Amino acid sequence: IQGDLGPFNPGLPVEVPVWLAINLKQRQKCRLIPPDWMDVEKLEEIRDQERKENTFTPMPSPYYMELTKLLLNYASDNIPKADEIRTLVKDTWDTRVAKLRLSADSFVRQQEVHAKLDNLTLMEINTTGTFLTQALDHMYKLRTNLQPGESTQSQDF
Repeated sequence: IQGDLGPFNPGLPVEVPVWLAINLKQRQKCRLIPPDWMDVEKLEEIRDQERKENTFTPMPSPYYMELTKLLLNYASDNIPKADEIRTLVKDTWDTRVAKLRLSADSFVRQQEVHAKLDNLTLMEINTTGTFLTQALDHMYKLRTNLQPGESTQSQDF
């Protein structure tokens, strides 16, 4: 990857990649400004909406969990109410993962063949990916063993 970054003017906000922002913060060369959604009131709304809906609601960022972890680990002093934000994001995550597990359980019990993953992030999908893949594999094996095939038909001698 090639490109130029800077020069930066002191005191003026500028958008940079997260890796650069964290690097500059670690060297005490900048102050990080959290994304607009990283706000207690907004996150309370997101959490409450997620708890209320049966389906998955859209998240403010497809990387909300990763960004929260990075920004709170390296720049919590720049984020107002960092502890509350950490708790709200964790509550939202827990709600979504519980909902995902229930959906996966229902999916397997009803022997579905496809699922909609609308509004899920990659990190959320990865939490149940192994379980779901193994469950689908077992379901496939059970189905193929239940269907009579040429090699499983009984023969009269």
